[in-house]
Amino acid sequence: MKAAVIVFPGSNCDRDVQVTLRQVSGVEPVMVWHKESSFENVDLIVLPGGFSYGDYLRSGAMAAKSNVMREIASRASAGVPVLGICNGFQVLTETGLLPGVLMRNADLKFVCRDVHLKVESSQSLFTSAYETGQVVRIPVAHHDGNYFAGDEELDRLEDRGQIAFRYVDAVGEMEGSANPNGSARNIAGVYNETKTVLGLMPHPERLADPQLGGTDGEGLFKSLLESLS
Repeated sequence: MKAAVIVFPGSNCDRDVQVTLRQVSGVEPVMVWHKESSFENVDLIVLPGGFSYGDYLRSGAMAAKSNVMREIASRASAGVPVLGICNGFQVLTETGLLPGVLMRNADLKFVCRDVHLKVESSQSLFTSAYETGQVVRIPVAHHDGNYFAGDEELDRLEDRGQIAFRYVDAVGEMEGSANPNGSARNIAGVYNETKTVLGLMPHPERLADPQLGGTDGEGLFKSLLESLS
């Protein structure tokens, strides 16, 4: 599995994703600077976390206008899988590759802690290494992770199976304190209609090695490896 990691001014998790992809796949990812208008053919494109362009205007808004995003949008429409983590998720919503928006956290504070997620379905190339309904522990670190969409859009996401992960407590219940940012219906990650584009606020790359204190995030990258190799 050959992957490309897109690097924006202000990215701070690009190296973390690079290391995780290398460890899981055994192949060195291509690091692509945001000014590039093209890059080599790859099996997966990853938009990492961070604070692209300092989060000026809105988180992800300026990155969405970068040269490289036109190429990514073209490849996504052709079926190349795209993964957006945290700020990458924000960029994907700003480009329209994913529905909804990421707003300021409900308590107006930056949140940085481990959360629990429920895997809504194992039937995707991003989640095949998990079980449907499995609860995993993954870190979050964001100020603008409050996922919002209108009720009709949220109903469509539910009906089409486009909700990938939800915030839950350790036993899988969607109780209030499990939601770190106020996201609608406890949504932590969503797919596009074909489930080839995934955006999620938690950072699976930060818990994908025993030396980091756990491996629950590794399953996402192993799923991609199994699906794309």
